[in-house]
Amino acid sequence: QVQPVESGGGLVQAGDSLRLSCAASGHFSNYALGWFRQAPGKEREFVAAITWSTGTTYYADSVKGRFTISRDNAKNTVYLQMNTLGPEETAVYYCAARFAGGLGPNTIGRESKYDSWGQGTQVTVSS
Repeated sequence: QVQPVESGGGLVQAGDSLRLSCAASGHFSNYALGWFRQAPGKEREFVAAITWSTGTTYYADSVKGRFTISRDNAKNTVYLQMNTLGPEETAVYYCAARFAGGLGPNTIGRESKYDSWGQGTQVTVSS
Protein backbone atom coordinates (compact mmCIF):
# COMPACT_ATOMS: atom_id res chain seq x y z
CA GLN A 1 0.00 0.00 0.00
CA VAL A 2 1.24 3.46 -0.86
CA GLN A 3 2.19 5.48 2.20
CA PRO A 4 2.29 9.24 1.73
CA VAL A 5 5.09 11.10 3.50
CA GLU A 6 4.78 14.85 4.04
CA SER A 7 7.60 17.33 4.38
CA GLY A 8 8.21 21.06 4.18
CA GLY A 9 6.40 22.31 7.23
CA GLY A 10 7.87 24.93 9.50
CA LEU A 11 7.50 28.29 11.18
CA VAL A 12 6.77 31.29 9.00
CA GLN A 13 5.43 34.78 9.49
CA ALA A 14 2.03 35.99 8.36
CA GLY A 15 2.11 36.82 4.67
CA ASP A 16 4.92 34.39 3.93
CA SER A 17 4.87 31.42 1.60
CA LEU A 18 5.66 27.78 2.16
CA ARG A 19 5.71 24.70 -0.05
CA LEU A 20 4.75 21.31 1.27
CA SER A 21 5.70 18.07 -0.43
CA CYS A 22 4.05 14.68 -0.38
CA ALA A 23 6.12 11.75 -1.57
CA ALA A 24 5.15 8.12 -1.71
CA SER A 25 6.85 5.04 -0.36
CA GLY A 26 5.57 3.33 -3.47
CA HIS A 27 4.28 4.46 -6.83
CA PHE A 28 1.32 6.81 -6.77
CA SER A 29 -0.79 4.64 -9.08
CA ASN A 30 -3.83 6.03 -7.40
CA TYR A 31 -6.73 8.20 -8.31
CA ALA A 32 -6.19 11.28 -6.24
CA LEU A 33 -4.00 12.94 -3.67
CA GLY A 34 -5.47 15.35 -1.20
CA TRP A 35 -4.18 17.81 1.37
CA PHE A 36 -6.06 18.30 4.61
CA ARG A 37 -5.24 20.29 7.72
CA GLN A 38 -6.17 20.20 11.36
CA ALA A 39 -5.80 23.25 13.56
CA PRO A 40 -5.61 22.94 17.35
CA GLY A 41 -9.01 22.21 18.79
CA LYS A 42 -10.66 21.95 15.38
CA GLU A 43 -11.71 19.18 13.06
CA ARG A 44 -9.61 18.20 10.10
CA GLU A 45 -10.61 20.07 6.95
CA PHE A 46 -10.06 19.73 3.24
CA VAL A 47 -7.52 22.03 1.62
CA ALA A 48 -6.85 20.84 -1.93
CA ALA A 49 -6.74 17.74 -4.11
CA ILE A 50 -5.42 16.63 -7.47
CA THR A 51 -6.25 13.66 -9.64
CA TRP A 52 -3.11 11.81 -10.60
CA SER A 53 -3.91 10.92 -14.21
CA THR A 54 -5.48 14.16 -15.45
CA GLY A 55 -4.10 16.70 -13.01
CA THR A 56 -7.55 18.11 -12.26
CA THR A 57 -7.36 20.26 -9.16
CA TYR A 58 -9.83 21.11 -6.43
CA TYR A 59 -9.58 23.70 -3.66
CA ALA A 60 -11.37 24.73 -0.53
CA ASP A 61 -12.89 28.18 -0.93
CA SER A 62 -10.68 29.51 1.86
CA VAL A 63 -7.47 28.83 -0.09
CA LYS A 64 -8.50 29.51 -3.68
CA GLY A 65 -6.19 31.98 -5.31
CA ARG A 66 -3.49 31.54 -2.66
CA PHE A 67 -2.68 27.82 -2.66
CA THR A 68 -1.65 25.71 -5.62
CA ILE A 69 -1.54 21.93 -5.71
CA SER A 70 0.61 20.28 -8.35
CA ARG A 71 2.23 16.96 -9.14
CA ASP A 72 5.52 15.76 -10.52
CA ASN A 73 4.99 12.37 -12.10
CA ALA A 74 8.70 11.71 -12.51
CA LYS A 75 9.36 12.34 -8.83
CA ASN A 76 6.15 10.70 -7.67
CA THR A 77 5.50 13.76 -5.57
CA VAL A 78 2.64 16.16 -4.98
CA TYR A 79 3.24 19.73 -3.86
CA LEU A 80 1.15 22.31 -2.06
CA GLN A 81 2.39 25.84 -2.63
CA MET A 82 0.90 28.10 0.03
CA ASN A 83 1.09 31.86 -0.37
CA THR A 84 -0.01 34.72 1.86
CA LEU A 85 -0.37 32.50 4.89
CA GLY A 86 -2.32 33.73 7.88
CA PRO A 87 -2.03 32.77 11.57
CA GLU A 88 -5.38 31.01 11.35
CA GLU A 89 -3.76 28.52 9.00
CA THR A 90 -1.51 27.16 11.70
CA ALA A 91 -2.22 23.45 11.62
CA VAL A 92 -0.90 20.00 10.98
CA TYR A 93 -1.11 19.40 7.26
CA TYR A 94 -1.82 15.87 6.06
CA CYS A 95 -1.45 14.25 2.67
CA ALA A 96 -3.85 11.46 1.78
CA ALA A 97 -4.13 9.04 -1.13
CA ARG A 98 -7.25 7.72 -2.75
CA PHE A 99 -6.69 4.49 -4.69
CA ALA A 100 -9.92 4.16 -6.62
CA GLY A 101 -11.85 6.56 -8.80
CA GLY A 102 -15.41 7.69 -8.42
CA LEU A 103 -14.87 11.05 -6.81
CA GLY A 104 -16.19 14.32 -8.08
CA PRO A 105 -16.21 17.92 -6.98
CA ASN A 106 -18.71 17.20 -4.22
CA THR A 107 -16.90 14.20 -2.74
CA ILE A 108 -13.18 14.70 -3.28
CA GLY A 109 -12.98 16.83 -0.15
CA ARG A 110 -14.35 14.15 2.17
CA GLU A 111 -11.60 12.61 4.27
CA SER A 112 -13.55 9.35 4.57
CA LYS A 113 -12.94 8.81 0.84
CA TYR A 114 -9.18 8.53 1.25
CA ASP A 115 -7.40 5.24 1.86
CA SER A 116 -3.93 6.08 3.14
CA TRP A 117 -2.71 8.98 5.22
CA GLY A 118 0.65 10.46 6.05
CA GLN A 119 1.78 11.40 9.54
CA GLY A 120 1.39 15.12 8.91
CA THR A 121 3.71 18.10 8.93
CA GLN A 122 3.34 21.08 11.24
CA VAL A 123 2.86 24.53 9.76
CA THR A 124 2.98 27.43 12.20
CA VAL A 125 2.22 30.96 11.05
CA SER A 126 3.15 33.71 13.48
CA SER A 127 1.40 37.07 13.50
